[in-house]
Amino acid sequence: MASFNKVILMGNLTRDPELRVTPNGNNICKFSIATSRTFKTQDGDQREETTFVDIDVFGRRAEVIAKYFTKGKPILVEGRLKLDQWENQSGEKRSKLLVVLENFSFVGSRSDSHESGYEETSPPPRKPSAAPSTPPPAANEDVEDDVPF
Repeated sequence: MASFNKVILMGNLTRDPELRVTPNGNNICKFSIATSRTFKTQDGDQREETTFVDIDVFGRRAEVIAKYFTKGKPILVEGRLKLDQWENQSGEKRSKLLVVLENFSFVGSRSDSHESGYEETSPPPRKPSAAPSTPPPAANEDVEDDVPF
């Protein structure tokens, strides 16, 4: 039987991410986001519906999210749905549907990223250099072995 389990959501964090490290060194980060949609009722009234989604993330991504995201920051997440099931102390069976994050993107303006301490890691653009003062060697000349490229 074929199946497909993929979720893409964009929303704002409802609380600061909680990073934990397991005894064997694995990172786990838990956080929630709120997503909203606006619609018109049959009466023509404008309504807003908000959905709160719990998200789990593991490994290096867990560290990055815990470091650069705080309550209220926007995020785009890609992942899969997972049903957690357990019994509480009184023996009742409980369950919760959550998203296991597989990928994410920073959302918002660049200034939002700087406020959170996130710095883009791409190198600054290079300035054009002046023409070389010495001409390149002729094709039959020996070139030094320590050419820097």
